[in-house]
Amino acid sequence: MQVRDFLDDLYPKKEIQNFKPGDTVRVLYKIYEGEEIKIHPFEGIVIRSRGSDLNKTFTVRKISFGIGVERTFPLYSPNIEKIEVIKSGKTRRAKLYYIRKLLGKAASTVEELKDTKDTQDIKEIEETKEVKETKLE
Repeated sequence: MQVRDFLDDLYPKKEIQNFKPGDTVRVLYKIYEGEEIKIHPFEGIVIRSRGSDLNKTFTVRKISFGIGVERTFPLYSPNIEKIEVIKSGKTRRAKLYYIRKLLGKAASTVEELKDTKDTQDIKEIEETKEVKETKLE
């Protein structure tokens, strides 16, 4: 048995919601203060994801009081309570380091629209408008 197999057995993988760079996530992680355990949220944009298996890490960036703060989390850390995907972003890059130079709205990513009932209804309305316009001409 190799070391990697031993570690995989020792630390089973948690069920984690899929996310990718560009997504806005809220990471709830544990902080130990003496004998007390507090859960702190860290909410921001995922700017990178690297590694594989148990070594996988991701970096989240947020703006706090006008200063950019980045934090790298091990994906399968026992200190991570939960990872919630708030918004799904649409990007063309795997590493979003260019966001470090941007400010305000420019630093946000375009939200990816999922094919839900609402978006299907909007598409149907637009198609019927196009059909009516062609009939009028």
